[in-house]
Amino acid sequence: MSTLAIRSTTLMRSTHLCRPILLQAQLLHHPIGIASSSRSFSVSARRSIQKDEPRQASLALQSDVREKEEHSKNKIVGGEGKGVEGPHYQDQVPLATDTLADESITGAWTMMNPIYTESELDTVKVVGRTPVTIGDKAAHRTVKFLRKAFDVLTAYKAVPIPQSVLKQNPIPIAELRAKGQLLSHHKWLFRFILLESIAGVPGMVGGTLRHLRSMRLLRRDGGWIHTLLEEAENERMHLLTFMTMAQPTVFTRALVLAAQGVFYNAFFLTYLFSPKTAHRFVGALEEEAVRTYTHCIEDMENGLIPEWNDVPAPRIAIDYWRLPTDAKLLDVIRAVRADEATHRFVNHSLANLDQKKDFNPFALVEANAQTRGEKWGFTRQESADFAKQQQQKLMEASKQKHIASH
Repeated sequence: MSTLAIRSTTLMRSTHLCRPILLQAQLLHHPIGIASSSRSFSVSARRSIQKDEPRQASLALQSDVREKEEHSKNKIVGGEGKGVEGPHYQDQVPLATDTLADESITGAWTMMNPIYTESELDTVKVVGRTPVTIGDKAAHRTVKFLRKAFDVLTAYKAVPIPQSVLKQNPIPIAELRAKGQLLSHHKWLFRFILLESIAGVPGMVGGTLRHLRSMRLLRRDGGWIHTLLEEAENERMHLLTFMTMAQPTVFTRALVLAAQGVFYNAFFLTYLFSPKTAHRFVGALEEEAVRTYTHCIEDMENGLIPEWNDVPAPRIAIDYWRLPTDAKLLDVIRAVRADEATHRFVNHSLANLDQKKDFNPFALVEANAQTRGEKWGFTRQESADFAKQQQQKLMEASKQKHIASH
């Protein structure tokens, strides 16, 4: 039997070593009221905010639009406020008595999410896994079909801009956009919002089904549920980040609603009958996401999206990824791409496991950022070796801590 098929309670108990609890009891004595209506939607409010540019309602970077939204009684999109849900597990600073109200402290987050260094962000590569089984091929072909349909819907073309054009001063951006060779900042945001509104579905579906299965069979899950829910939360944060920059139209909202309705049920049935194929599908989908964000990053670095030059990172992104206070939008998109590379790596690795018996190797510790960025995933044996190594490290760390305390 594979070493991944672990039932040791020691392995499960050691998980807490990876995520130290930082929440102080005094925070519970300072409840902060949060107005749920601040994100409600009304047609009248949307029309009032967007009356100056009805044909460009997907963008809210202009100062006048943002000012109108801030003074609106019914905001349409998420604001620049701190993403406060509790202390972040990687924070190493003492906690204030009132974390939510203290603006000098970075916003808080409770669920695990990667924090990257500059060098780690540079390790992300566009890689793909060659499909082997019938299920693999079906998953990849489905992703390719959906990618083509999505490209048509968002007017996207992966056309490399020749160096001869990039050397021109100024670069003929308007001409390239008119030819369909270059996406505008409006269309990039539209593409991101649609992509992320769908990307948050698989993790929640998989986590839900495994949660129900665990309760139904009265068995432990082997560490899968938390990883899948963290993936769903991470994708949701991508969406909320881009929503601070965009005013979605009724058309965009209708597309999101329709796409989620169809995709959720299709993925639910797929995961119910073949979770291995479902994870392979997500892995292939994330391969395409890395390609998309890599393309956007290259366009920004080449000055092909001038509207985003020196645009500051939204506060919610600074809080979530622990970015520097002077971070730019480019830094945010690079962090999003690194997250997508992680999902690519994790889902391809999970697809290689025995879905009913194997322990999730990433429940204890994630693979390092370079591995996640450069490899498509672990084979089953690599996952087994990784899980065993991490268990040994955690047990040794626990032993050393016990000795030091005595």
